[in-house]
Amino acid sequence: MKKKYGVQLLCLLFTTVQSFSQVTDSTKPVQHVGGTVTATQNGVSLIPSFSLNKPAVMFDFNIGGKKLTFEPFLRFGMDGKPWSFIFWWRYKLATADKFKMSVGAHPSFVFRTISNPQVPDALQVSRFAAFDLTPSYRVTKNTTVGVYYLFSKGLDASSVRYTHFVTLNANFSHIGLGKTLYAKYVPQVYYLNMAGRDGLYVTHSLTLAANKFPLSVQTIMNKALHTELAGKNFVWNASVIYNFNKNYVRR
Repeated sequence: MKKKYGVQLLCLLFTTVQSFSQVTDSTKPVQHVGGTVTATQNGVSLIPSFSLNKPAVMFDFNIGGKKLTFEPFLRFGMDGKPWSFIFWWRYKLATADKFKMSVGAHPSFVFRTISNPQVPDALQVSRFAAFDLTPSYRVTKNTTVGVYYLFSKGLDASSVRYTHFVTLNANFSHIGLGKTLYAKYVPQVYYLNMAGRDGLYVTHSLTLAANKFPLSVQTIMNKALHTELAGKNFVWNASVIYNFNKNYVRR
């Protein structure tokens, strides 16, 4: 797949985003548009045991209302080559004060560069379809515990046919470090099964941020406890993140 197709997919995304904003139920007065832009020296995947192994920029968007959201995730190498595109649709099944749960589904596209004498530096794309389930329980104001389950099916002969990804996680969302600074800490242990091979991993995410300031810094560290899968036993990165959130009232 040539580079121009990555640009076409990106154009298609923004057309879809625009259409979504136009057709959203007008009976819901408030629509949310938010997300993050992340620059990192090593792109780490949604499944943290996999990484790009080079600098990356990642665009994560969240668009929608109280129940249904559209969440496109776009990842690129710093050289401009697409890495992966994920187009999530998520629906909130439970929104109680203590217990929350959402279900999601997406198509995704993973790119890799291939070279041959006829087509140098061409992009090959693998297609996947997946769904996830995300229950969580709020223990205190700033502490939640939860489970995350992702099932993915490869749609091409060369891609992994079935993937199961299950995590047990905690989220300490606002650890005070003074009047304005705070930290967010997310530890998790997860089980990964791909085409019958499996592994057990632990990962930690630590974010430092300031109140009413859009930039934050983050590091992710991932360690394999036991695995039959290919990949590095230890993966880490450091990132700078720009956060934005807007609410729009339909009149």
